[in-house]
Amino acid sequence: MSISDFHNTEVKHLLTQKPLYVFALESEATQEFADVNPLFVGIGKLNAMYHLMKRIQEEKPGVIINLGSAGSLEHKRGEVVCCTGFIQRDMDVTALGFEKYHTPFAKHEPVLLNGLKVHGLPQGICGTGDSFVVDHNTADYNVIDMEAYPLAWVAMHENIPFLCLKYISDGADGAAAEDWPEMVKHASKALRATIDTLL
Repeated sequence: MSISDFHNTEVKHLLTQKPLYVFALESEATQEFADVNPLFVGIGKLNAMYHLMKRIQEEKPGVIINLGSAGSLEHKRGEVVCCTGFIQRDMDVTALGFEKYHTPFAKHEPVLLNGLKVHGLPQGICGTGDSFVVDHNTADYNVIDMEAYPLAWVAMHENIPFLCLKYISDGADGAAAEDWPEMVKHASKALRATIDTLL
């Protein structure tokens, strides 16, 4: 479990190898990604895992690219962040003596390191959970979403390269519920521009 620190030319090559573009919602892709036959998994960890596994069974991709919106207090709204570490932020079995975010008896560490690193983009650790955060108050992760962790986990277990780019739509704070619906409208263009730059 490690970050794949390739040069951008190597990332470019991977993006031509049967890429699978994965979004939670169509509103995050719009017509900007109509030419790549994207997979829309829906909201939440179970939806993400189920629909990705189903697609992999039908046709194994050469690389999985997760694109979408996310919250962050550290990164600016409108910024595209490359996530290479992932935390299951709603996994908490500390009452039984386990480390926070650690899945009991799992072999991997609480922070799952799995992702292609894109040079020139800010790096992030993504905290994934089945809740929309409006009171982010930990430094354990600096990007917040609801799908990336299981996508990274499946990619790791299926030995498929994984790239995760998140458009920061809100501050995961008290204004998040108001900011997200408006900012997500800009996500697809910013994400498409980032992908086109890599290609």
